Amino acid sequence: MPTAATKLTVTLAEYIAAETASRTKHQLIAGEVFDMSGGTPEHAAIIASVGVELGSQLRGRPCRLYASELRVGIDDLVTYPDASVVCGELERHPEERTIVLNPTVLVEVLSESTEAYDRGEKAERYRRIPSLREYVLVSQHRAHIELFRRTKEGWILVEAHQGERLRVESIDCWLDVDAIYDGILERRASSSP
Repeated sequence: MPTAATKLTVTLAEYIAAETASRTKHQLIAGEVFDMSGGTPEHAAIIASVGVELGSQLRGRPCRLYASELRVGIDDLVTYPDASVVCGELERHPEERTIVLNPTVLVEVLSESTEAYDRGEKAERYRRIPSLREYVLVSQHRAHIELFRRTKEGWILVEAHQGERLRVESIDCWLDVDAIYDGILERRASSSP
């Protein structure tokens, strides 16, 4: 779970006003504001690699990739996924047009401080988004991608490791594990003491 920036309950309007003036990003969970601390260079590089993989495949198609600056909302959560894909027109929050309500795919790169939250409470909230078809979790420490896919029977897990590719069915794209981690894990290992 993220660290609370304040214990006060705030309204959506108060959150947006504070967020607009802030230099750092925060998420709103059930009226509480939580700091979204900056990530490691590896975290940022993996997000960029996922963006390159998906963005190039989506070019010229009706789905668009968004970076981590896009606010996504559902019920009592407003957050910034590491990457989002929206197909068709954006459905915006009626009170705040900067919040999008209809992602098709959400991507989170796991970090030690947020992994339990990304797998647990955040995943549970994400699954309540009616438009969401797939939720992708990308490891920061090893070549491993997990994809949770909505089916008629419920959510299923599909995984890919080094040397494998993973199909993101809802947008007809592939995530190549080796391409995403190219040079990232090796640099981390070589820079360790």
